[in-house]
Amino acid sequence: MKAPETGEVMRYSNLATFLAQKRDALTIGPIAIIMAEDPVEVESTLLHHLDIGFRTVLLLANPEITIAQTIEEKVQRIDFETHHTDAMVKAVNQVVEAAPGAWIYYCFNAEYLFHPFCETRNIRELLAFHNEERRDALLSYVIDLYADDLNRHPNAVSLEEAMLDRSGYYALGRADPANHNHPRERQLDFFGGLRWRFEEHIPASRRKIDRIALFRAKPGLRLRPDFTFSDEEYNTYACPWHHNITTAVVSFRTAKALKSNPGSRYDIHEFKWHNSTKFQWHSQQLMDLGLMEPGQWF
Repeated sequence: MKAPETGEVMRYSNLATFLAQKRDALTIGPIAIIMAEDPVEVESTLLHHLDIGFRTVLLLANPEITIAQTIEEKVQRIDFETHHTDAMVKAVNQVVEAAPGAWIYYCFNAEYLFHPFCETRNIRELLAFHNEERRDALLSYVIDLYADDLNRHPNAVSLEEAMLDRSGYYALGRADPANHNHPRERQLDFFGGLRWRFEEHIPASRRKIDRIALFRAKPGLRLRPDFTFSDEEYNTYACPWHHNITTAVVSFRTAKALKSNPGSRYDIHEFKWHNSTKFQWHSQQLMDLGLMEPGQWF
């Protein structure tokens, strides 16, 4: 841990140090874990999740990534090697072990969580309602965002000119290898967006757009590399009795990767197509497009 000087904020040298020295911070939930893989829109990602009601925000980032001190003062800054294999999975599982009972959310930089009616109801209200429904996890769809003009925005990121696909999403039954590959109950694999349109550049194991991004930690729970959990009930989209809330993580991450990876950057000249529409940064648009389910949430 780096000792703070006058005017500096606390920074932890690794996640284990933070969990050993500041575990009490995890009692103030819900917790957001934000992993900054690069410097793109780190500040806007942090501010968005603070604004929607997360009380504890962990920023996992390489030391060279800088953010304004006024923002860093509001988060727990932890040095982390973000490019190791399954870095997010390993980080989330460490926090799960340290914070049983806490509601936890995780995402990468340039990703933004939306839930139904988030303009007037914060994330704490949503989780209180979901808890009353006796649900311990929330399914999220990761909805690809991309800049309208890649000539003006070569890294494919623009908050002001963000686009998304208004159609082209579909679901398939999730096979259960332990049951002769019959579909699992209340589980589906979801596809669409850039990972579907440019699937030749995406490994098959990374083409799904579903992610269990909000969940309650408990002893023994493990996040798996495909962003599902070791407890299969956590991976269901609804309870057996009625529809439950789902959320959306609108994300520039795939667009950034496609425009930065050598194998795809020169093959892709634009992401916009006839089914593109401007993202309005409002939960109603996501519900109207069928990308988010309000369930019984009124």
